[in-house]
Amino acid sequence: MNGIGAYQDNAVTTQSRGRLIVLLYEGAIKFLKLAINELQAGNNQEKGKYITKAQDIINELNAVLDMEAGGEIASNLRKLYLFMNQRLSEANIKRDPQMIREVITLMEELNKSWKAISG
Repeated sequence: MNGIGAYQDNAVTTQSRGRLIVLLYEGAIKFLKLAINELQAGNNQEKGKYITKAQDIINELNAVLDMEAGGEIASNLRKLYLFMNQRLSEANIKRDPQMIREVITLMEELNKSWKAISG
């Protein structure tokens, strides 16, 4: 393994759970912004690839929710994640950058909250 890869692996494995969630949000936001750029450039295949990457992150965030311990908050997050995925599917089909921006806005708001929680 090269030095950069080892550093990245170590950086991820030593982060707190809250910080990892922040990193996941940031990754999804980055992919969605790239999707908009590709959409505007007319690169529909690349746009779809980046939307799918963001959806994979959202699916992972949804999968790790602890519904018992998280109670109403976890339930509300699950609803938001499902809404975001549905919206991104529609955006991908309709080639609508505004729908992608709506999801980015939601993710940025959630990310702010996680940053505040995780320090």
